Amino acid sequence: MQPKPFSQACENNKKPILKQLKKAFSKVHNVLEVGSGTGQHAAYFAAKLPHVQWHCSDVEEYHDGINQWIDEFPSENLNRPLVLKLARDEWLSHCIVSNEPFDGIYTANTAHIMLEQEIKLLMQSVAANLPKNGVFCQYGPFIIDGQFSSQSNQEFHEKLISSGYGGYRDIEELACWAPQLTLKEKIEMPANNMMLVWRSK
Repeated sequence: MQPKPFSQACENNKKPILKQLKKAFSKVHNVLEVGSGTGQHAAYFAAKLPHVQWHCSDVEEYHDGINQWIDEFPSENLNRPLVLKLARDEWLSHCIVSNEPFDGIYTANTAHIMLEQEIKLLMQSVAANLPKNGVFCQYGPFIIDGQFSSQSNQEFHEKLISSGYGGYRDIEELACWAPQLTLKEKIEMPANNMMLVWRSK
C-alpha cells in the first residue's frame, strides 16, 4: 500500500483554520468539504468538531489517500469521500447521514487552482444550495480590490496561470458570482492567506 499522502501546508495551517471553524461552524450540523485533497484537514477537523457530520469530497484519484487518513484517524462524525468534480458531477446538496441539507461548506486552497468556470460554478452552487443562514468558509490566498497581498503571491499567481490553472481570484469577483451570499468576515491568516466567511441570505 502506498504511504498516506501528506501536505506540509495542511499540517502548518490546520490549527489556525480550526480556530476560525469553531466559531463559524458553531451552529452548523452538516459540513461538505469541497476538495478534501490529502484528507488531513478532514481527519483533524472532524475530531475537533464532534457536533458536525463532516463529509469529504474530491475527484476519484484522491479517495484512496483520504480513506487512509480516515482509517488511521477515524471519528464517528467523519464520512467517506464523495465523488465531486465541478462542471462534471451534480452538486452534492444533502447530507447522506440525515438527508438534510449541508448547512456548512468548507474549502481550502481550491479557488486559485480551479479554472474560472469551475470557481464560478462553485460560488453559484454554494449560493443555490446553502439553506438560509448556512455558512461557507473559504480558505486560501485571494486578491483584494485588485491588489495582491505580497510579491510572492503575485509571482505564484503568474506561475499558476502559465501552468494552466486559474490563478488567484479577486474577492469582489467571487461576490459578484454569488449575490445570494453575504461576506461576513475577511480574516487574515498566516502565510498571506485569508479565511472568507460567507453566509446565505
